[in-house]
Amino acid sequence: MKVFGFAGWSGSGKTTLIEKLIPQFTRRGLRVSIIKHAHHGFDIDKPGKDSWRHREAGATRVLMLSDDRWVLMHELRGQPEPTLEEQLALLAPSDLVLIEGYKAAPVPKIEIHRPAVGKAPLWPDNPHVVAVASDEAIACPLPLLPLNHVEAIADFILDYVSAKETP
Repeated sequence: MKVFGFAGWSGSGKTTLIEKLIPQFTRRGLRVSIIKHAHHGFDIDKPGKDSWRHREAGATRVLMLSDDRWVLMHELRGQPEPTLEEQLALLAPSDLVLIEGYKAAPVPKIEIHRPAVGKAPLWPDNPHVVAVASDEAIACPLPLLPLNHVEAIADFILDYVSAKETP
């Protein structure tokens, strides 16, 4: 399983880029999974639904399934957030896992940098950034990828993970 990440400030376009990359990879026959790290709480459940009521009653895990999909919700209930390695183990069998967030994780990543966002680039202080995708030409010693050229970004990622070992 190959792992590749995306980092950037809020509003830079990480989610949009990943959304465009997934079809590029699946057309090439890859099974793609995603880890999206949120810095704040979130809930995919709805108050009043059976699964929500079970969680509210104290269940640690609630697994819901149908003939279309299944989802496992796990309440941490004060336990530490699982490590990235623990989360990756849950995603087998996948050919490629794309990670959004986890800026400091030792995973190769592309920084999505838009000067219009008004934030300093991450790459000077992050040794795990191996390329930058931007909507403008910027001075950068790393490979600079045009943000709107999704096929070129997909090619870069596949070439990179083929040449390097990732966790």
